[in-house]
Amino acid sequence: MGFARVGERSVLREDRHRGPLRVQKALYPEGEAVCQAIVLYPPSGIAGWDQLVIGVEVEAAAHAQLTTPGAGKWYRSGGAEASQIMNFNVGENATLEWLPQESIIFDGARARMETRVKLAADSRYIGWDILCLGRAAAGERFEHGRFDLFFRVDRSNQPIWIERGGFSGNDPMLSSPAGWADATVCSTLLAAFPHNAELLAACREIAPADGANHGLTALPGLLVARYLGDSSEAARLWFARLWEIIRPVCCGRPAILPRIWNT
Repeated sequence: MGFARVGERSVLREDRHRGPLRVQKALYPEGEAVCQAIVLYPPSGIAGWDQLVIGVEVEAAAHAQLTTPGAGKWYRSGGAEASQIMNFNVGENATLEWLPQESIIFDGARARMETRVKLAADSRYIGWDILCLGRAAAGERFEHGRFDLFFRVDRSNQPIWIERGGFSGNDPMLSSPAGWADATVCSTLLAAFPHNAELLAACREIAPADGANHGLTALPGLLVARYLGDSSEAARLWFARLWEIIRPVCCGRPAILPRIWNT
């Protein structure tokens, strides 16, 4: 996907795909300045051997918001690994928001997720990932399989965030207090832009509705929020409330929830 600024409008100037992964539609729910793209994978689930690669280029002064129509499902595998690789490049004075719904890692899945974000000196990024191990409604735990994660954010070709992790089913770290502490949902929100102590304090006044473990940390040019609990809905609602506070400061625009979340 390629986004560009044309006059006062952000447009999806390039939309190329191979295979079923594609943009469902480009929308303008808050006016022409922000182009919202809904990323759709019609098979609805990711199975062994599937390889999803998403490349996004946001050119100077453009504003793109990406979301998904539903939860991502990583199915049990007979041995082959499935992967999702995302490469985001955000140009000068441009903004990218990555606001997907949760990813559910089925018991027995072999999944790898990689995200790389490259920011210009004055570009902005807000994104989150909500990871669910097992299908909570069915009482399923992640007892078999493998999950690996890599996330890197660069600003002006210098890393400001690098995270790497991995574990197998029933890994001791899933029950350790230093790891997942027997939780089934782990979520991270990253906001890369100049922030201040007042913004951090306002965000810390909000807590997840389910009382799960959570925290907010301010790093140079980066705001980080973490959730560790058992409710993907509580994690997403908390992130949405934080986004309502962060977005006006980061993007100069009020937060308008994507309508696709309500369908």
